[in-house]
Amino acid sequence: MEEDIKPDIKPVIDEAPKEPDDKKTSLCVALKILKKYNLNSTAETLKKEANLTDSAYNTSEHDVSNALNIFKSQGDPSVYENAYITLSKFVETSLDIYKHELGCVLYPVFVHMYLDLVCNRHEAEAVKFMQKFGPAQESYYQADIQNLAIITKKEELEDNALISNYKSNEFVVRMSRDTLSLLKRHLKEKKQTVLLDIVQENLFFDVYEGIARNKQQIDAVAGGMIGEGTRQDNKSRVYYGLLKEPDLQTAAATVNLDEDEEETQESEKPKKKKSKSNPLLSKKTKIDPNAPSLDRMPLPQLREIDKKIKVQAVLDSAKRVALNHETLPSICCYTLLNCSNAVNCATISDDATMLAVGMANSRVRVWSLVPQKLRAMKTADQLLDIDLESDDVMHRILDDRSAETTRTLLGHYGPVYQVSFSPDKTLLLSCSEDCTIRLWSLLLWSCVVAYKGSYHPVFDVKFSLHGYYFATSSRDRTARLWATDNYQSLRLFSGHFSDVDCCQFHPNSNYIATGSSDRTVRLWDCVTGEQVRLMTGHKGEILTLCFSNEGRILASAGNDCNVLLWDIAHGHLVAMLTGHKGPIYTITFSRDSTILATGSHDCKIMLWDYSKLLEDLSLDEMNVHNPTVMNDSSKYLLRAFGTKNSPVIHLFFSRRNIMFCVCSFNSPQSN
Repeated sequence: MEEDIKPDIKPVIDEAPKEPDDKKTSLCVALKILKKYNLNSTAETLKKEANLTDSAYNTSEHDVSNALNIFKSQGDPSVYENAYITLSKFVETSLDIYKHELGCVLYPVFVHMYLDLVCNRHEAEAVKFMQKFGPAQESYYQADIQNLAIITKKEELEDNALISNYKSNEFVVRMSRDTLSLLKRHLKEKKQTVLLDIVQENLFFDVYEGIARNKQQIDAVAGGMIGEGTRQDNKSRVYYGLLKEPDLQTAAATVNLDEDEEETQESEKPKKKKSKSNPLLSKKTKIDPNAPSLDRMPLPQLREIDKKIKVQAVLDSAKRVALNHETLPSICCYTLLNCSNAVNCATISDDATMLAVGMANSRVRVWSLVPQKLRAMKTADQLLDIDLESDDVMHRILDDRSAETTRTLLGHYGPVYQVSFSPDKTLLLSCSEDCTIRLWSLLLWSCVVAYKGSYHPVFDVKFSLHGYYFATSSRDRTARLWATDNYQSLRLFSGHFSDVDCCQFHPNSNYIATGSSDRTVRLWDCVTGEQVRLMTGHKGEILTLCFSNEGRILASAGNDCNVLLWDIAHGHLVAMLTGHKGPIYTITFSRDSTILATGSHDCKIMLWDYSKLLEDLSLDEMNVHNPTVMNDSSKYLLRAFGTKNSPVIHLFFSRRNIMFCVCSFNSPQSN
């Protein structure tokens, strides 16, 4: 039973608010101005002469803010329009080499001028200012401008997430030292206090030495909600290399044991056999200098079944088809019928034997893609008769009588947004609008754990390639790192300014990448919990992420219909691929890292020549201070495949480089 706790409520004495001391307020305003210009000795002298103590100064801060706001509100609202026009003309008449970088200050100045007009209750002037200068801003800011235009009263400024982002964070503008000197000279000559205050209080200039960037270079990385990422954001070292693979020879012997026994039974006089060593498994992997140490991230110990899975993956890779611009992959497409607008997500297990789909009706459905059906575990009484030490124990514990082609998992009470298989195929994760992440046993076909980290919908969930850990992203602007045996999250990654729509584990499981509606891609360190990369360039919400097999390149895509490739070693945008006409839902690399495949709402699959792109990039010889962005999409597009009115929701390359595609058919009547 819950116990009622009565709070200790103190009586409130009605008391008329005290009028602020005008003399004290004036002194505090003067002190604030002196400290703003680093005249600390003068400020201390004034304090002593006025007998103003530190406590009195602190209590007057509120009065100072009120006084400054009243002063601003009594000013002429036309000053804002004139100041913005003057700034625009200055940008337009500047030399071409500086014009484009100077133009980066127009949008943040426009936003804060509009907010000041609304805050000072100049509502009519604010609407006029918005209508006059709003359409002139860059196209990728128009969605935010539309949200700002809805707010026309001071009372509406409170509890608005977008405005809170602008007010509590400085807009980052990357600019050369020469361009910044030119801007400062202009602001001092014009002596426009309104403009100068906005620039000093709300803009942060990330200054670099060298030639100013051109229009193409600026547009490539522009679009972030609060500007670009700074060089300091991408200064930390990232261990993007792959971990050393364990010795699999012992496990390989176990995998081939059945074949050896069959050969022995067939031959009348069995010969003495020499111990076989598969050359694929005996290869010693080179130590990658960019890889993290094995003990940096505590990974789970490999079980015998995990080793067998790895051995099977290596053996399958021996039969892998080598892909190139002449040999394109075979595509196997699964189309979901009679489910228009009912399918939210899909995923395929690593061995391409199972397909899981998340539905809008809160259900999770799992299909078998091979002749072997989905079986459930035997009852407890039947399990007592099974030898747990036998090699085929995983097959013996399953009941053949329960075999079915498809199974439905019930438990969520909201649309399911994403599903993810564990590496050993015994577990499945799902996340939903009901704010929970559920862990399903694919042996029991029931939910075994329901995780809850926040009171907001969870948009994405991904298992680590090493199992045990998984990552989630949510509407509460955070991503989280979890472990399957812990009800609480292990790490909370906070820093995005809007919904975190997608997440992805790095192949070495030491990092997690996230994409957000704030149009930024961020990389987080799972060990320290810190953000180590901030990358801007998208012009819309980011819906999907995928790391290359070698771990250095991160591909991202979303509502802006562009595919961006990032070098996470330095946090730079290195390539942009365009061609899709609708939001891109899925990206994947071929197993031999030669082809990049993208699937979109425009019912098309596009194959890109990733190996040729890497050759042209020359990552080791790239200028890390001002990299060139490859944007010749036609040069790298190999082929585009269309579906019949079926948006592509998932792409996957099997171990043998066969591409699997999952589509959801939209009938013309439903549209």
